[in-house]
Amino acid sequence: MNDLPFNRRLWITGTALGALGLSGCATTQQPDAAAPGLAPTDWTDQFGLVNTLRKDTAPLDNELAKYPRCRYCGMERAKFSHTRHLLVYADDSVEGTCSIHCAAISLSLNMDRGPKAIYCGDAGSPEKIKPLVLADRAHYVLDPSKPGTMTKASKWAYADRAAADKAASGEAAAKAGAKVVGFDDALTSAYLGMAADTVMLRQRRGEMRRKMTAQKAG
Repeated sequence: MNDLPFNRRLWITGTALGALGLSGCATTQQPDAAAPGLAPTDWTDQFGLVNTLRKDTAPLDNELAKYPRCRYCGMERAKFSHTRHLLVYADDSVEGTCSIHCAAISLSLNMDRGPKAIYCGDAGSPEKIKPLVLADRAHYVLDPSKPGTMTKASKWAYADRAAADKAASGEAAAKAGAKVVGFDDALTSAYLGMAADTVMLRQRRGEMRRKMTAQKAG
């Protein structure tokens, strides 16, 4: 990669780091952060990006009050209850995200924690705040015909297979090749689209910041 133009190398590096949620999230170095001889797993426990996750043995109780925003994008999870996820790791660490996109980032960063349970919002529910269901029992509709939360192609989850099939068979969805898959395939799709989605999000959020700066200046 050293023979690439400098700005091209920066773009590739930024895209790769952004895809893993690392852009702008460098670890705050402590005086002894080098910690020679410390095992990699012990180092990340002390100095890693996700060493401050909340321990919670009742994660579903008052879930939105405890985890109101996605730590990776800052979005209010109640506003995106139809795509939100809640990840419960084996050590009772819990993280709430706005989407499967950000859930994928969490799973990547928490490589030393195995997920005990993953929940997702039921997009097919008539409730204003969609209830959480186990992701491994949900039916995800991958629909390129419409954007999703933090992604170009929506990845909504449904508790009911019939509701998922109906969503995937709509005229626009069917024409775009929408399909119903399980959580593992939906997660794979999130990872495969991460680079393009990160570029899109960086541009969108950059424009948002510029508009806000202009409004404040005006």
